[in-house]
Amino acid sequence: MRADLAEPGSGAADGPAPGHVLGVDSGGSGLRIAVARADEKDARPLASYTSQEPIGTGPNGMDAHHLLKQLVPAAQDLMRDTGARQLDAVCVGAAGMASLGTELRAELPGALAEAFGVRRLALAADAVTAYAGALGQTPGAVVAVGTGVIATGTDLTEAGGWRRADGWGHLLGDCGSGAWIGRAGMEAALRAHDGRTGGSAALLARMEALWGPAAELPGMLYPRADRTAVLASFAPEVAACAGHDPVAADILNRAARHLVEAAAAVCPTADGSVVAFTGGLLHLGEPLLTPLRRAFDELLPHARRVEAEGDPLGGALRVAAALATGRLLLPTDEKLLRVTR
Repeated sequence: MRADLAEPGSGAADGPAPGHVLGVDSGGSGLRIAVARADEKDARPLASYTSQEPIGTGPNGMDAHHLLKQLVPAAQDLMRDTGARQLDAVCVGAAGMASLGTELRAELPGALAEAFGVRRLALAADAVTAYAGALGQTPGAVVAVGTGVIATGTDLTEAGGWRRADGWGHLLGDCGSGAWIGRAGMEAALRAHDGRTGGSAALLARMEALWGPAAELPGMLYPRADRTAVLASFAPEVAACAGHDPVAADILNRAARHLVEAAAAVCPTADGSVVAFTGGLLHLGEPLLTPLRRAFDELLPHARRVEAEGDPLGGALRVAAALATGRLLLPTDEKLLRVTR
């Protein structure tokens, strides 16, 4: 775990402290927490905390007590470090909030009110905090892509609400994600091993260099609890082969098209609507980004692609600051963005 303070001069100052907000980003890789001033438009973190321990799940979904066990003492330390005397609002963004957030929605409002006296609370799916981090409170669409993928869009009206595409997991969807690319690459490698059409000798060589003989791959992969991450770990190998291997290049072309199709499914129809792609998979670079740009021009001619402004933790801080100052424009939703005031 780690706590980080912002640069000198950007944190708390002597004298009466302004209102502060807390943002939380809970995902498969762990927990991140930050404090920011409530009166700043972009809610830049003054101090942050990182834990590599993901929040567990129980019979009622995500374990609220496990989250609170990490969250409360870390938040108290951050408040002390930044001089925050109170929290005006909190936003908890979590992967699985929409489908596994029953216990969080039941337990967190009372627990956080007792611990910090905070009444303004936003409980958000990580797709919503990714949206807020990337676009703030601007109408548009955001595709968050890493091991999995989910797209969200809104025109900022309650009638329009949130639109969602994919995010169905590696067995049913997550098309174009790291796990999808990795699985497609492994399949092409095994096709080459078998002598079937559509195989890639280059990907077979990469796969066996990583994990040994192809025939032993199922025994290595299937029993693992982290097999989705293992699949995704092969995506960089596919990208490395794309420049000289047509099968690998085709996999990335199809992945890019899937990502843009998800964006098109949720993007507002108004001309000039903005779309941002965010997440670790973009680090694959031009082997993915070049076909992504081509697919975007073809499938979303009315929209404008922009760079993501920030990440999901920054999005949680933005939501909390907007809630604290009465400026929250993002549409509320029982599962995607539940707000108490």
